[in-house]
Amino acid sequence: MAEQKVGNPAVVGLAGFGLTTMVLQFHNVGWMGIGPVVWLGLIFGGLAQMVAGLQEQKTGNNFGYCAFTAYGCFWIALALLLIGNHYNLYVSSKSDIGWFLIAWTLFTAILWVGAMRISGALALTFTLLLGGFVLLDLAHFGFPELTVVAGYELMLCAAMAWYIMAHLIFADVFGRDVLPVGKPWLRAPAAPVAAAAPRPSAAPVAALEVAGAKG
Repeated sequence: MAEQKVGNPAVVGLAGFGLTTMVLQFHNVGWMGIGPVVWLGLIFGGLAQMVAGLQEQKTGNNFGYCAFTAYGCFWIALALLLIGNHYNLYVSSKSDIGWFLIAWTLFTAILWVGAMRISGALALTFTLLLGGFVLLDLAHFGFPELTVVAGYELMLCAAMAWYIMAHLIFADVFGRDVLPVGKPWLRAPAAPVAAAAPRPSAAPVAALEVAGAKG
């Protein structure tokens, strides 16, 4: 019996991440209001991305599992934060939001390192995301003009997420790689060299056996 083909949940995760990030930046640079951001953040950036992350867990992809689930939670939390501020429920000040963003900046830095081991395109996406978070952090602590800079920078991040999404979709429908994603920026660590066997000796020698695990 032929094995049933299963879709790649990353295409939905990247789509939700990219589209919601793009729309938020349209707001940050002053092109539109906050309303569409809230609803997209709850549904596409939040719920759909979380579902994609949970599906990644079944494939054994820890990076996708962590990234999509976490950023799905980010979008839901941000949308609820904005709704709460509108209705004076658990109101968050500008500095409160700044600290919220700093925590996500630190989290993103961890995934940024992992992304550099996967592909050049993903590494660039997370480099732009990390840079955007840093700019937004500064914007919430005394440099508000950087919000617009972050907006344009994060539009590039969103476009890169869509590029990777397109790479996955086109590779499936065309049966070959159409859009290159580039080599990883970081190489895998070299496997440990096995210790040489000790030479015979009249005196007893303690041998330390080093077991290497394939990374």
